[in-house]
Amino acid sequence: MRIALDAMGTDTAPGPEVAGAIQALRAYEGDDVEIILVGDEVLIEAELAKYSDVPEGISVHHAPDRVTPGDPPASVIRRKPESSIVVGLRLHKQGEANAFVSAGSTGAVMASSLFTLRPLPGVDRPPVGALLPTARELCLLLDAGANIGCKPQHLVQFAHLGSVYTRDAMGRPDPRVGLLNIGEEPGKGDELTVEAYELLKSEKGINFIGNIEGRDIVRGECDVIVCDGFVGNILLKFYESVAGYIVDLLRTELEAAEDSGVDLEHVFRVLDYAEYGGAPLLGLGGVSIICHGGSPPKAIHNALAVAARAVRSGLVRHSEEDLRIPS
Repeated sequence: MRIALDAMGTDTAPGPEVAGAIQALRAYEGDDVEIILVGDEVLIEAELAKYSDVPEGISVHHAPDRVTPGDPPASVIRRKPESSIVVGLRLHKQGEANAFVSAGSTGAVMASSLFTLRPLPGVDRPPVGALLPTARELCLLLDAGANIGCKPQHLVQFAHLGSVYTRDAMGRPDPRVGLLNIGEEPGKGDELTVEAYELLKSEKGINFIGNIEGRDIVRGECDVIVCDGFVGNILLKFYESVAGYIVDLLRTELEAAEDSGVDLEHVFRVLDYAEYGGAPLLGLGGVSIICHGGSPPKAIHNALAVAARAVRSGLVRHSEEDLRIPS
């Protein structure tokens, strides 16, 4: 398996990418995995030279340009064809890599992935997935911000893609799908959610449990949450801010808690986004994982693990099969 990693994506690239790739390969020791670091060869080699024990399986593919926050996402392919994002996705498209991971501009990764890998048949708007911690297990939020102004059929597509992802990448055989709404009763919500509810309740291949409210998410009432990208992005940003607040609050009490024998490390792990790696861009003819620009090496490592699980499980093929319309 070969994973193309955009080595110029994080705010302090290529340090976190190189360190994350090394961590990942050490964890994969014995597995047939190669990580291709895509970016400025001189900078990457200088970073690799800081390590005396670089594991086998790392290669460098030169890409002289990089995408900056000021670059319009829609024009990156045309204006910066030799950027690390475009080159890495091209390697994936041409079969030289099985997946692509980047902590670069989210908009640029989404736009370039959409153009290069193309949507699967039956997918109108590929969504971005985000993992949210709950009182039980993680749940997958779709869409986390890629699509605004969705139609009811788009939410049905999100439900299919989310179900496949949670089965393949998260090991849940019958994932529960909930529609984010302002009430649990059928008929609640705006025109989009009312129509989506009617479609989802009769859609085959989806374990639809009905409407869920915001409070149900934290309780872990479902495995997949579907909603419009506008709503989803607000929910995600709020979730992340609350998690950060709680972590900061707990850290101030850590010393006293340790004295009393209380272990808070589990809490920190649950609330730390770096534990979950990247967000998958689903519904494409390939595997594209998007990370935070501020990702530390641990987040890069875990994003590479997410990509590896998606490839090994046959996620793209299963998604296409699940969305296939009978002739």
